[in-house]
Amino acid sequence: MDGSAAPDCTIHRRSPRTHACGCTTATMLSGILDAFVCDGFNLAAIWFTHWNLLPLSLRAKYGALNSKIKIGAVSYLNTKPLLYGIEHSDIIRDIEIILDYPALLAKKLQEGIIDMALLPVAAIPTIPGAHIVSDYGIATDGNVVSVAIFSQVPMEQIETVYLDYQSRTSVRLAQLLIENHWKKKVVYKPATENFIEYINGANAGVIIGDRALKQLTNFEYVYDLSAAWKEYTGLDFIFAAWVANKALPAGFTTRFNAANAEGLKHLDAVIAENPFPCYDLYTYYTDNIKFYLDEQKKKGLEKFLELIKST
Repeated sequence: MDGSAAPDCTIHRRSPRTHACGCTTATMLSGILDAFVCDGFNLAAIWFTHWNLLPLSLRAKYGALNSKIKIGAVSYLNTKPLLYGIEHSDIIRDIEIILDYPALLAKKLQEGIIDMALLPVAAIPTIPGAHIVSDYGIATDGNVVSVAIFSQVPMEQIETVYLDYQSRTSVRLAQLLIENHWKKKVVYKPATENFIEYINGANAGVIIGDRALKQLTNFEYVYDLSAAWKEYTGLDFIFAAWVANKALPAGFTTRFNAANAEGLKHLDAVIAENPFPCYDLYTYYTDNIKFYLDEQKKKGLEKFLELIKST
């Protein structure tokens, strides 16, 4: 060593810059961002253009606002008007739509993978914190046509019923009606992908959705489950509702309702985008399905959840 002074290896950290008003840069930025948030501004430009320039403390504070709301839905024809409205609304910028079977959407909501879903209502009691967040859903006040028990023999001759794996609500409704409305004891079998092939003789099956519409002319007996529910209880029925597992941002429900309602104003466009020769979609969307969940629909839901809880 030559005796010269050792180099200074101390890491010098810059002190937060203090302005004339006595505020640090981070404090000033936080105040500005709070003002934007309170006034309902979309912060997308900040996230994508200036996010990396923000102090770490602010990234932590506002990071949650950068997350889109994950919404689960099914791609059945019965959801197309609602999805059309959502996809053609500015709310689409704030959400991510995930399509799956109804039963799998329930699982994802249970596990917190998604934030809300067009959920089969029988799954509501199984979701921690579940609550309905919209005035729209999939309901009926009579024949829904796309949820039924299909058979080649009358109900009194049915011995086995295959249960469609895609929706828990349809399965629970079928079981409830078979045992309490039709007063029958049958053997239930979980359906496989090709279970429709086994519906013959004394074997019947619950079929839902688009493939139910395709089967309407292929069987001697079609027992519409919502019509049977109406006969049994005198009430309307909700098959699916928009359900969340957490609190959603202020104002979101109002915007989401408006988006759903907008889709119902464009049925001609929805039908044009989804040609379906097996059933008249205008009849389906205006006569069979009721998208607005009024008090009569909610009374039916309350009764259904009460009945499945006690069985």
